[in-house]
Amino acid sequence: MADALLDVLFTLIFFAVLTLLVKPVGLYMAKVFQGDIKVLKRLEDAFYRMAGINAAEEMDWKQYAVAMLLFNGLGFVVLLFILIFQGSLPLNPQNLPGFSLDLAINTAVSFVTNTNWQNYVGETTASYFTQMAGLAVQNFVSAATGICIAIAFIRGIVRRQEKTIGNFWVDMVRCTLYILLPISIVFAVALMSQGVIQNFSPNVNTTMISPYTAADGTVITGQTLPMGPVASQEAIKELGTNGGGYTNANSADPYENPNTVTDLLEIGFLLLISLSLTYTFGYMVKDTRQGWAIYATILVILLACIFIMYAAEVYGNPIITGQGVNGPNMEGKEVRNGVVQSVLFSSSTTGTSTGAVNTMQDSLTPIGGGMALFLISLSEVTPGGVGSGLYTMIAYVIIGVFVAGLMIGRTPEYLGKKIEQREMAAAVVIVLTSGLAAHLLSTFAYVLPYGVSQIANHGPHGLTEIFYAFLSMANNNGSAFAGLNGNTLFYNLVGALAMLVGRFAPAIAALVLAGSIASKKHFRTIAETLPTHRPAFIIWLIFIIIVVGALTFFPVFALGPIIEHLLMTQGVTF
Repeated sequence: MADALLDVLFTLIFFAVLTLLVKPVGLYMAKVFQGDIKVLKRLEDAFYRMAGINAAEEMDWKQYAVAMLLFNGLGFVVLLFILIFQGSLPLNPQNLPGFSLDLAINTAVSFVTNTNWQNYVGETTASYFTQMAGLAVQNFVSAATGICIAIAFIRGIVRRQEKTIGNFWVDMVRCTLYILLPISIVFAVALMSQGVIQNFSPNVNTTMISPYTAADGTVITGQTLPMGPVASQEAIKELGTNGGGYTNANSADPYENPNTVTDLLEIGFLLLISLSLTYTFGYMVKDTRQGWAIYATILVILLACIFIMYAAEVYGNPIITGQGVNGPNMEGKEVRNGVVQSVLFSSSTTGTSTGAVNTMQDSLTPIGGGMALFLISLSEVTPGGVGSGLYTMIAYVIIGVFVAGLMIGRTPEYLGKKIEQREMAAAVVIVLTSGLAAHLLSTFAYVLPYGVSQIANHGPHGLTEIFYAFLSMANNNGSAFAGLNGNTLFYNLVGALAMLVGRFAPAIAALVLAGSIASKKHFRTIAETLPTHRPAFIIWLIFIIIVVGALTFFPVFALGPIIEHLLMTQGVTF
């Protein structure tokens, strides 16, 4: 009991520290996008001149969307080329061949969409050039894309009867140059100081002190230690809520996450920007109470899920307990981190769209794994991916305001802008697209032999593995239950479709919504206007998120984690 109380206190202190960082980081980001930070102005202007960009010329939502799609489309083509022709490119001391076409398509889509779903083993499949010039570059620009859309969305709310919402190219340069690059450099140096490797050396072949016999009878006497530029990849992987690991074990690998300090740094940095953008929002709309209300909503949901997952993992597996082995469920967890940090990482990575793991999700208890699935099912709002989490949360706010307005018989308004049919339609697309894509595409996987033949478990756990995969891809999360073999033609191509739809349909809808709200008149707030910063609205918003988001997936929860938990208590395994 005492250990549990200490773990709860540890968790609360961790989020208290993060909360203290929200205002300064959020304020800094607001200043960056308002053009108030000019330390690198000459370098910034040089980029505009080289690219032929008029930084003073703004775009309407259509122009902004076209620029965003063209930029990401070009990124996809370049990355696809790198992956296919990897064997002929430099920085490949292991002489790794190029990716197959279907795997290259899946991987390129995955990193361009900020999903980082990986159907390959990083240390034995991707060269140093691919990792840095291909994957790491997309980690920066895909993260920046989400933040840029969120900022354009905020401008749409702030502006009054205007058509423009900013300049995508300017937002992209400023986000990368002033936010992602400097923080990533500091983060990478901190990781290197703790033992995360950063080099271009060939892999190291070592002789083991104690040889062991493999399952097939082979005596293993040596081991290959992967080398490479890990720290630089690790930093932006967490900061940009990307999640793609340099190694197959991701943040459970000691080269990516060697100790408790790096573990806490990685959890903190993967949450930092998404949480801080709530203050950026409040500051830019000139009402910081709105940002803190959204932050409070996020924190209540996330902490509730963390503590439920923690209770499930500490309680353990009654089947194992029945064999005389007492204690928490430590399968798939590192002893160094224990339950509390494993739960913190798992909850944070599924609450955002990061997808990085220091714990095997497949080894969580049914309720613990169900909480991870629940967090992904909320359409990226707790706090969601960088940028995408914020504009999805505001879409939920608009839905909440609209429903509340209908209930009290008033025209719905949010921050002085009337919410009408077009705004509601765009908000619904933002919120429901990923869930709809996951439902439709996982249905094919359930009924086709190409889908069910690739799961390691059957029964409710196998159902969870498939649906978790598609929901993770459609929500641009990228984590997996790991009991599913995704490197097949079916999963590579259908998964790529899920990632594209889940990323760009809500992004375009967010820009449509931004353009629509920007063109509206601003109405003065009166006594009858629904206050969206008070505790009552926070409770209402939590209710809307759970009803519209999670309950869409209740049949899957019932047939997957819930029934698996009930069967586990009866001693049934799969």
